[in-house]
Amino acid sequence: MSEGKGGFEMKTAEEVIFPIWKTIKLGTGLKLADDFRKALKANGHRISDWGSDILGKPAFTVATKETEIDLVVVSNTDLGFKEGTCLEDTHKRALELGLVLCPNEVGPQLRLQYANQPIDEWLLVAMDPIKDSDGVLRLFNVERDGYGSWLYGFIGHSDYFWHGFDRFVFALPRK
Repeated sequence: MSEGKGGFEMKTAEEVIFPIWKTIKLGTGLKLADDFRKALKANGHRISDWGSDILGKPAFTVATKETEIDLVVVSNTDLGFKEGTCLEDTHKRALELGLVLCPNEVGPQLRLQYANQPIDEWLLVAMDPIKDSDGVLRLFNVERDGYGSWLYGFIGHSDYFWHGFDRFVFALPRK
């Protein structure tokens, strides 16, 4: 173990075991942004303007065949950043610990496949950000609040600061 930013103890990849939080399917037959928008609406989910915008960008891609992906949820605190850090550091640390960024299809698929999400929970999808129509980099955010379940597009600049309690969904490589 070594000392990291702020004096906390950093663990190596061999010392960290991430339990699978959820396994979802990608490549379920939904191919276009409108397919996802219709499926979200039909299943009682809402989509923010930014979420809808990045869903329709060429950078948004879907798997060509059905496949399963194992997901883990980690906070910045779990990654050793008790007070929080920028997105770049969050991603870098998670990758050092053996996690991988999610394909961006995870955002809308997770929203569709996570029907029992607790109220007031929001999860940022750790992915390569997608540039919206205003040129702002965004990540998908899966949330449930008092108004329902949502797929949002949230700020995804590498230097954007996230608190220690902010939680991210990463993929766990299959061995």
